Amino acid sequence: MQNTPVSSLVGEEYEVEVGPVAHGGHCIARTEAGRVLFVRHALPGERIVARVTEGEETSRFLRADAVTILDPSKDRVEAPCPFAGPGKCGGCDWQHAKPGAQRRLKGEVIAEQLLRLAGLTPEEAGWDGTVMPAEGDKLPQGEVPQWRTRVQYAIDADGNAGLRKHRSHEVEVIDHCMIAAPGVSELGVEKQDWPNMASVEAIAASGSGDRQVILTPKPGGRLPLVELDKPVSVLRVDEKDGGVHRVHGRAFVRERADDRTYRVGNGGFWQVHPKAAQTLMLAVMQGLTPRKGETALDLYCGVGLFAGAIADRVGDQGAVLGIESGKRAVEDARHNLAAFPRVRIEQGKVESVLPRTGITEVDLIVLDPPRAGAGKQTVHHLAGLGARRIAYVACDPAALARDLAYFADRGYKVRTLRAFDLFPMTHHVECVAILEPAEKGR
Repeated sequence: MQNTPVSSLVGEEYEVEVGPVAHGGHCIARTEAGRVLFVRHALPGERIVARVTEGEETSRFLRADAVTILDPSKDRVEAPCPFAGPGKCGGCDWQHAKPGAQRRLKGEVIAEQLLRLAGLTPEEAGWDGTVMPAEGDKLPQGEVPQWRTRVQYAIDADGNAGLRKHRSHEVEVIDHCMIAAPGVSELGVEKQDWPNMASVEAIAASGSGDRQVILTPKPGGRLPLVELDKPVSVLRVDEKDGGVHRVHGRAFVRERADDRTYRVGNGGFWQVHPKAAQTLMLAVMQGLTPRKGETALDLYCGVGLFAGAIADRVGDQGAVLGIESGKRAVEDARHNLAAFPRVRIEQGKVESVLPRTGITEVDLIVLDPPRAGAGKQTVHHLAGLGARRIAYVACDPAALARDLAYFADRGYKVRTLRAFDLFPMTHHVECVAILEPAEKGR
């Protein structure tokens, strides 16, 4: 048995009053001695017993789970999923909260990040403070939205499929994921044995009947014979170069948004919630209000969702440049947008490609950066292009707030902000901020 370091506090228990929600799917509490705890499976205002899961005597803060609820919040419900809870699956953060409370907590996180990192109140950001559920996600108590059209299963040493525990490589073996979309569940990945596999990703396109699994073998592992409950394409991840290669079936799935079909190849990026692509596309178009003949940039453009929507609206006299780092995504974007001769897609990192384009002015910009955000250098470059509107699509409120502060430094203010609960049961939330030059006034 491994010896626990003397200074470790793992396993220690504290009776605490739970404070406010914090970014990351936990709440903040303090012990009587003043130690800060980041507590999962708790809700603000509760009295609980928290058991430490990470941290030492010298740690700035401790991570903990709420293992006993002494005084529950009125927003607490029994987690509908049997695999949710302390020490179990780490995929869902808020199974123990009512759906309305989940959205309220996400709103509080957004507001806190905006104020702390960008110095903006909700009113100053043009935001009413609400987080909107996706269409069809308001369900009776006890029912869970089945929204995950992509689920990456981890495989344990015995070949069983499951999901990772929170901040751990350990696998919680499951027989069903409650938030998985029906098209994923009906494949029956959890019922199969997966010898020599490290992970199995299941994809069920919401825009078609396409189904796909992507197998990642352990080093030297041979691919198993894949016999699932529904017809499915099979791809594998090469252990040498990390590339994704077709084994049989299509190498892509077909998705739909804005009355257009998009090809998404080799497990490339597409919004996971079935309503997300359409919801975000509409929010961006409503915010930008593209006009005939305008020019636009679509940065981190993926397979071309926003570029296609803008191109459709700016017409033959307009022009759109998309920039995307993924080689296969660029191929897909060029295929998806072939009907628009005034759309160009460049491959490479935004911070490298954008300066090389020679573009000095543009009417519209949409950016949908990865979780870390766009960063100061890219934001400052964009602010110098004189766009009349900028749409920033963000999956992380902290990164969004940091970049909004950079935009403010260069003369852009937030006109409106909208938040969408496109990841129910988790702490994740999607935002769309529309910016314009500060001198225009609201």
